[in-house]
Amino acid sequence: MTARFDLSGRTAVVTGGGGLLGRVFARALVEHGAAVAVLDVDGEAAAGTVEQLQAMGADALAVPCDVADPAAVDAAVVAVTAWCGAPHVLINNAATKTDDVHAFFSDSASTDLEGWRKVMAVNLDGMFLVARAFGASMIAEGRGSIVQIASIYGVVAPDLRIYEGLEFLGAPMTSPVTYSASKAGVVGLTRHLAVEWASAGVRVNALVPGGVRSGQDERFIARYSDRVPLGRM
Repeated sequence: MTARFDLSGRTAVVTGGGGLLGRVFARALVEHGAAVAVLDVDGEAAAGTVEQLQAMGADALAVPCDVADPAAVDAAVVAVTAWCGAPHVLINNAATKTDDVHAFFSDSASTDLEGWRKVMAVNLDGMFLVARAFGASMIAEGRGSIVQIASIYGVVAPDLRIYEGLEFLGAPMTSPVTYSASKAGVVGLTRHLAVEWASAGVRVNALVPGGVRSGQDERFIARYSDRVPLGRM
């Protein structure tokens, strides 16, 4: 079974690779033999992940990249291609809470259009820009695998009662409409690209995680876990 997941000689790109999930995805790829390019809007965070990967003996590259900026995405493709050619794998993972967490956690009636667009620019526009840019090189090679990170809240609505009275990152906690809408968009984008690019040998799939521990209040973890049949996040 290990041989079936062997990525020796393969190259991968992870967007949002300096973040909580991105670091885990990058390490998993390296553990299976891949060389990994780590893209993140925070260049220092990307470099920190690469340092960890190199300590594991991996070939890795840090590329600062704002996925919401088409020029930055194009520049990242140039940097990655110069380093390893067309990558075999893309983990399309970058997402944002924006620089205003209070605005991000607003209820739907209080969410302004500027905040909505900031989230969509990264979570959905950026997802498309990165898939389009690296997908083009994969299509040219006739192979590739793109995994786009969605969320359970892109498929079902959140139970907002589990957030009542809690704070996260110094703000009243909720699951905002911008997050649900953007992640539902990721699922739809993935379905479309999967069909369109299948004949070119490029597979496109979505990973739809449930709750992930990231420093939330223990009361939230208990409430969320109570909604999960296995009893845990």
